[in-house]
Amino acid sequence: MNSANLRCLVVDDEPLAARLISTYVERTPFMTLVAELHAPEAALEFIKDGDIDLVFLDIHMPRLSGMQLARILPDTTRVVFTTAYADHAVEGFRVNAIDYLLKPVSYEDFLEAAMRAQKLFEASSNVVAPVQPTAGFLTVKSEYRLLRIPFDEIIYIEGLKDYVRINTGDDSKPVLTLMSMKSLEEALPATQFMRVHRSFIVNLDRVRLIERNSIILAGRCIPVGDSYRKRFFAYLGGE
Repeated sequence: MNSANLRCLVVDDEPLAARLISTYVERTPFMTLVAELHAPEAALEFIKDGDIDLVFLDIHMPRLSGMQLARILPDTTRVVFTTAYADHAVEGFRVNAIDYLLKPVSYEDFLEAAMRAQKLFEASSNVVAPVQPTAGFLTVKSEYRLLRIPFDEIIYIEGLKDYVRINTGDDSKPVLTLMSMKSLEEALPATQFMRVHRSFIVNLDRVRLIERNSIILAGRCIPVGDSYRKRFFAYLGGE
C-alpha cells in the first residue's frame, strides 16, 4: 500500500452500481481506483500480483460469486461487500470482510467503511517486521510492547480477523499482534514451521499426534486444510 492511497478495485456485474461505487472511490482523497470490473473472473488478473489493497465486491454475480472470490484473495487484499441482500452478512465476516454495505449505498456509509479500511492498513504498516529467521527469534509489537519470542517456544499461530495469536505454551498467555499470516509464514523458517490451514501455522518440531486430518497441539485440534494436506503429509512421510 502506498502510504497515501489505498489501491481499490470495484467488482459488480451491475454497471450502474459499479459506477456509483467507483465514483465514491474517486472522490475519496486516500483512495485510488485501479479498475471497475463487471465480471468477477476479470478481477483475478488484478489480484494475483497482490498489489490491490481493497476490493469493493458484489456478492450475487454469475459464474463466480463475490463470496467465492473473497475466499481466494491474497491475505494482503481486504474486502468490503456491496450487496442488495442482508442475509450474507455473517458469512461475509467469516471471510474477513471489513464491512458489509447494503445497496443503495450512500456516500456516508461508504466513507465510514473506507475510513475503517484506512485505519486497518495504517495499523498494519506500523507493525514491526519480524527479524530474520537466522536470529532464532520472532519480534512483534503487542499491547505497546516489543516482544522477542524464541522460535522454539512457539507451538502454533492462529489467524484471527485482523490479528494473529501466537501460542507459546499451555500456561502462557497467547500473544496477539496485528500481522498477516502471509508475512509470518515468510518470516518463519520453513524447516521448522508450516502453514497447514488458512488460519493456522504450526511448529513442526512440536507435532506429536495426528488424528485423521487434524493435528493435536497443546490440547487444541488444528485442522489440516485441503490445499495444505498434500505438502504436510509429504513432510511426515519424508521424516
